[in-house]
Amino acid sequence: MRELKIFSGRANPELSQKIASFLHLELGNVKLSTFPDGEYHCKIEDVRGRDVFLVQPTCPPVNDTLMELLILIDTCLRASAERITAVIPYYGYARQDRKDEGRVPITAKLVANMVTRAGADRVLTMDLHAAQIQGFFDVPVDHMYAARVLNDHFRAMNIPNDQLVIVSPDEGSIKRAVGHAKRLGGEIAIIDKRRLSAEHVSQENIIGGSLEGKVALMFDDMISTAGSIVGAAELCKKKGAKQIHVAASHGVFAGRAIERLKNAPIDSIVVTDSIPIPPEKMLPNMVILSVAPILAEAIKRIHQHKSISAIFGNDDVGDGEA
Repeated sequence: MRELKIFSGRANPELSQKIASFLHLELGNVKLSTFPDGEYHCKIEDVRGRDVFLVQPTCPPVNDTLMELLILIDTCLRASAERITAVIPYYGYARQDRKDEGRVPITAKLVANMVTRAGADRVLTMDLHAAQIQGFFDVPVDHMYAARVLNDHFRAMNIPNDQLVIVSPDEGSIKRAVGHAKRLGGEIAIIDKRRLSAEHVSQENIIGGSLEGKVALMFDDMISTAGSIVGAAELCKKKGAKQIHVAASHGVFAGRAIERLKNAPIDSIVVTDSIPIPPEKMLPNMVILSVAPILAEAIKRIHQHKSISAIFGNDDVGDGEA
């Protein structure tokens, strides 16, 4: 591990420190500053011939964290690092992954191009909004999943199988729900969601198992404005669920999300530390789980040229969601 160097951007230094601690390493010395006109500046310690990992989720403010990541990559490239891996626990712009109408960009691909052209030799990321974004990069991408961490949390609650229903908040999350149900047990139910606009959705029906007197678990890749997840929770409550727990890999909590979640019939909100949650956004029923061990093990294996899929074991390889 002598040639391994981990540097942190300013997006999530706490996660970076946890990753370094799991690997029994110190974070590399980096000085990131902002000029009075808003431009960023970076200076790092000597990395010549080193295997460098840059930890920087491109979370809100997305444009700032993305630009800082690009500058970090360029700094290491010009300092003659042997290999540069961009560790992006949360990949911003991932929802703009296709042209869903005329004359719009595919920004997820643009960001992939920028990261590659800046000089990244490899990307390590977690729970992309769409798994096919891996193909947007012209360098190797290691795609990790937080599902094991989430499953372990709920498994520890010892919910009886006959009381458990895994609820997919929309048809796009069915595969994820099936993956979690395979490991946690219980029935599967699907919420019929119709999007009326960018801000409004309609959720009227549940397809599948009965929720009367059951514990409902809902999984998604992220909670952004929380409109969909809160609407789904309200429908589950209306259908008789006695407990409702929601979980997501990324707690974006944009716009009125916290206000909505505060007033929702949700017993617990479980997210990971892929994105830092400021104190003002913490709720009494919020649980933060760490993905640092997963990312640390992946970094170690990349550095040692070992298999990444072996982290999850045979049981987790193949379903891609859980």
